[in-house]
Amino acid sequence: MEQELHSLAAEAKAHLEALTEAGQLEDFRIKFLGRKGDFSTIMRQLGTASKEDRPRLGQLANTVKTEIEELFEKKKSSLQSSATTSDDFTKPDLTLPGRRPQTGRLHPVTRVLTEACAIFENLGFSVAEGPDVEQDYYNFEALNIPAHHPARDMHDTFYVSDSILLRTHTSPMQARIMEAQDPPLRVIAPGKVYRCDSDITHTPMFHQVEGFFVDKNVSFADLKGILTVFTEKMFGKKLALRFRPSFFPFTEPSAEVDIACVICEGKGCRVCKKTGWLEILGSGMIDPEVFKMVGYDPEVYSGFAFGLGIERIAMLKYGIDDIRLFYENDLRFLSQF
Repeated sequence: MEQELHSLAAEAKAHLEALTEAGQLEDFRIKFLGRKGDFSTIMRQLGTASKEDRPRLGQLANTVKTEIEELFEKKKSSLQSSATTSDDFTKPDLTLPGRRPQTGRLHPVTRVLTEACAIFENLGFSVAEGPDVEQDYYNFEALNIPAHHPARDMHDTFYVSDSILLRTHTSPMQARIMEAQDPPLRVIAPGKVYRCDSDITHTPMFHQVEGFFVDKNVSFADLKGILTVFTEKMFGKKLALRFRPSFFPFTEPSAEVDIACVICEGKGCRVCKKTGWLEILGSGMIDPEVFKMVGYDPEVYSGFAFGLGIERIAMLKYGIDDIRLFYENDLRFLSQF
C-alpha cells in the first residue's frame, strides 16, 4: 500500500503537468480524487494492514492526498488565469452585432401630468405647488368644510395629529394663494394627494390637478370653455361634455363633468356601461363663503374651480382598466409607454 501511494503521487503529478486546458481538470479530479477514484481505491486496503502499520500508512495517505489537492488547485488557478488573459478572450469580435442598451421611459402618470400642466399653461394658468403634509384649516375649514361637516367623511383622511394631515386634495392651494394674492388669479396646483382607499379604481396615493380662475365677471360659461379645450387637447379629438349637478362644499353651483366615451365615442360600450359617458372631473363656481374666508368681496369677484385625477385621465387615455397597474412596477406594462 505504501508503494502504491508513492506511485499514485508521482502519477498524479505527471498527469497534472500534462494538462493544457481547464476543461480537463474535472476528469483529473474524478480519476484521482473522486469517490471511486484511485486514491479511494488504495485507501480501502488500509483495513487489511496490520494494527502497527495503520497509523503510519494513514499519515502517509493524508500527506499524499493533501499534496495532490494542492497541486490540483495550483494547476486549476494557472489554467484559469491563462484562459482569462488569452488574446482570444480579450479581443472583441467586431463582426458581432451590438447590444442596444435598454432605455427608460416616462411613467404614464408622469406623461399625463406633464401634458395636463402644459395644456393649462398654454391657456394662461400658472403652476403652484404646496405641501403634502397640510394643516386641517387649509384642507377643510378654509374651503367651507368646518369640523363635523358630513363632507369630511367623503375624504377618508390620513391624520398625523388633530390639526395636521396628509392632504386629501390639492385644493388647499386655492385658499393659500387667494389668502396671499389679490385677483385676477388663474392657477393650477398639481401634486400627490392621499386618502384611505384602495381597489381597482382607487389607490391610497394618487395625483390631482386643482385649477381655479378668479376675476370680475367670471361665469360658468368660462369654466365650460376651459374644460372643453382641455379635453380636446388631452384626448386629441373633439368630445362632447356633460355637466351633472353635484355637491362640493367649496363650489356653488357644483357639477360633475362627463365626456363622451373615448372608446365608443358616445355610442355605448362595456367601458362606459352602455351610457356613452365617462366621468372625468368635478367643478363649480367658487362658493362666496370661500371668498369671505380669504378676504375677497363676493359682490365684486367671482370664479370657478375644478379638480381632476391624473390616474383617471391616464386610464381613459390609454385604455387601462386597473389603476393598480400604475404602481406595480411591472416593466412589461410600463415599457408600452
